Amino acid sequence: MRVRQVVLDTNVVVAGLRSRHGASHRVLQLIGETSRFQINLSVPLVLEYEEVLTRQSRALGLTRADIRAFLDYVCAVGCRREIFLLWRPCLSDPDDDLVLELAVESDSEFVITFNVRDFRGLDRFGIAPVTPRDFLKIIGDVK
Repeated sequence: MRVRQVVLDTNVVVAGLRSRHGASHRVLQLIGETSRFQINLSVPLVLEYEEVLTRQSRALGLTRADIRAFLDYVCAVGCRREIFLLWRPCLSDPDDDLVLELAVESDSEFVITFNVRDFRGLDRFGIAPVTPRDFLKIIGDVK
């Protein structure tokens, strides 16, 4: 079985930390604990995770220490990538371009996101935008 390369959109990280129920939380639980997929990271994406999680920390019920611990873990188990080629502007939301660039650089098969429509056109790069639930179905974690 091959290890699937993926990029997690920030909205999946936030949703997964907001609730212990649901597909996004399950995806976060599987990070680093399975050989079915490998998350890919770039400095800009980790900084976006940090900014959004810090801004929403109260609503998420997280302390700065919690956020730091989560990011430290993700960085320890994720595959860190340097972005050498910018594809901007390519998508309708400029914040999504950094996800696209990482997905292309890492030769990812999937971008896991709740905003599948925002990532239309990824197929030209051989990348599929999928929801967390659909991704769990693809890797055989749920039926």
